[in-house]
Amino acid sequence: MRIVSWLKKWGGYFIPFFPLKRFQTKITVFFILVMLLTSFLSNLLIGVLSYNRRFDELRHKLMIIAQTASLMIDGETIKKVPLNKNGVRTEEFRAISEKLNRIKNANPDIRYIYTMARTADRDTLQFVVDPEYIYQEKEKTLTSYPGDLYDASRFPEMQKAFYGPNADTRPGMDEWGYLISGYAPIYDKTGRSVAILGVDVGADNIFLIRSEVFKRGLQIFGISFIIAVFLGTILANVISRPIRKIIEATHHISTGDFNYHLDVSSGDELSEVASSFNAMTERLAESRDKLIYYYYRTVQSLVTIMEARDPYTKGHSERVTYFAELIARRMGLSEEQIELLKKATLLHDIGKLGIQEHILYKKERLTVEEWEVIQKHPGIGEQILSPIFPDHDMLRIVKEHHERFDGTGYPDKKNGGDIGLLSAIVSVADSYDAMTSCRAYRSALEKADAIRELEQNSGSQFNPRVVKAFLKILNEEKIL
Repeated sequence: MRIVSWLKKWGGYFIPFFPLKRFQTKITVFFILVMLLTSFLSNLLIGVLSYNRRFDELRHKLMIIAQTASLMIDGETIKKVPLNKNGVRTEEFRAISEKLNRIKNANPDIRYIYTMARTADRDTLQFVVDPEYIYQEKEKTLTSYPGDLYDASRFPEMQKAFYGPNADTRPGMDEWGYLISGYAPIYDKTGRSVAILGVDVGADNIFLIRSEVFKRGLQIFGISFIIAVFLGTILANVISRPIRKIIEATHHISTGDFNYHLDVSSGDELSEVASSFNAMTERLAESRDKLIYYYYRTVQSLVTIMEARDPYTKGHSERVTYFAELIARRMGLSEEQIELLKKATLLHDIGKLGIQEHILYKKERLTVEEWEVIQKHPGIGEQILSPIFPDHDMLRIVKEHHERFDGTGYPDKKNGGDIGLLSAIVSVADSYDAMTSCRAYRSALEKADAIRELEQNSGSQFNPRVVKAFLKILNEEKIL
């Protein structure tokens, strides 16, 4: 009776002109409103997701075009182009300009294509080859000559392109117009990025995507409206009671709760729907678990392959996992926490897959710039795992295992209690294995020397509680 009084009170506000004298009519109107609201929100979500997907596809396409085009440009030739206006008269400039024009003609969506090089100022780049100069006199197009400076601080993705393909995350405005761009590095024969290649497309492509998504959303909404009215009128009295349970179950499934059980015992087709729904969720749960397992094993294999390529790091993740488990058990963590710790530790260096090999396997001391690139691997690891592993604690271990207790670590400079305990355990285990393993630039430390390092850095680099537990293990057990 409560729902009847609720509809009497509020029904007139929603549809004052509609006759709400019969309970079935009230339920019908209520059902239609709920269905339309659900349809609207679903279409809004689908529209946003669809737009984001299409935009990501455009970015990916731009990166592929830029990367493919950059492979056609010789880095040695780029370096020979004089960075002044007379550079346009050189054979090197003409050769690169012809290649860029061929690439542009093969991709009609490209509005501009060009190459840029670094300057002493990190936020400023300089043009090397911009083939638009050919059309400047004839068509009065905007162009830049070799050596002309460009403020790149507005486009962080452009600055990152020296380390790998990238694309703007949103359209940007500069003197050339409202554009979205993709970039890729150009390497010389030593494998060093000497310039970047950029491709621009007009932002009108983005507006076309938005328009298409909006039209599709209206079509789906119109169909949903017809279905809502039909079902609300014909079946409202039958399904008014169990529909709330179905909506609730759908909400649970949409949030990833595949263990939710739908209980509808109406003795009719809705009971069969409930049974099929429950069977579907069980299969979805099984499929998700299998997918996560296969993905985890695949990523683990990638880590093993990556470590095997360097004899100094072979077996590193397995050893760190072994030490981390010993520490966790000594500190009295639960089996659930230990299992999570082991899974995450085996993958803690997965982000190094995103680091260029000439930096990752460099034998000499790293430069400041190369060390900054290396420091990005925890964040890259989190990005690699987050689409399939929603567990925050697992991702946190991967991202925080190089944070220091005193706040001088990376990537986020967290300190003290802000660093998760499991992350702190991996940090100690990782450091101990690194100290007691040979590296290209130094020999392995003896166990006693490594213990001394742990003691000296307790409270600065390492969590004191974790160090204390590990030192007990090292002193009591025969661990090298």
